[in-house]
Amino acid sequence: MHAQSDFTSFGESEFAVNHKVSQDYKINFKLGTRYYLYRNDEVNAQFRQIDIAHFSTLSLTFNHSVSLGAQYRNRDWFEDSSNELRLTQQFNYTKKRFSKRFGHRIRLEERIFDASTTFRARYRFALDFPLNGERLDTGEAYMVSSMEALWSMNKLIAPELDHRTTIQVGYQLSKQFKIQAGVQYRFEALNIDTKQRLFILTSGILKI
Repeated sequence: MHAQSDFTSFGESEFAVNHKVSQDYKINFKLGTRYYLYRNDEVNAQFRQIDIAHFSTLSLTFNHSVSLGAQYRNRDWFEDSSNELRLTQQFNYTKKRFSKRFGHRIRLEERIFDASTTFRARYRFALDFPLNGERLDTGEAYMVSSMEALWSMNKLIAPELDHRTTIQVGYQLSKQFKIQAGVQYRFEALNIDTKQRLFILTSGILKI
């Protein structure tokens, strides 16, 4: 029998809206979709899911913040798979040095599926900077990169370790709107049976 490949490629497109309610409180809404591009050793363009998400973020100090989030993921419209409700608690620390901004993010997630719940811990280190000059102005480009480790626990399966590396280039079209595009490479279930995933990322971000 022909064994299936451990490599799959996806496309992922998102549109996000950010709003600063007050000096210390901001909210985010996001609509996203994921679709197959390549799997089982052949090109396969097919939708996989739709995501709707919300985050509320409270600034503790100039560079520390905490967030609470909720996300609903619909998959049963597109394939025989469980939908998901995801609850997120987050702590974020950023530091700026000259034109570069460094970020540390810790997330705890409860992923609620039809038959089980998965608890996941995530740590991400990120770096972003403008590609022109010391600050990002309208009509200029910037780069965002990150590395993230994830640890998932579920009573039905063994604990799972994942790793993600992301590189994106963005463009500030106006003071309120920017676009981003890039790639993310994932190693999933590193400690069990490693699967490799390549994501082609595109997004639009509107600030109101």
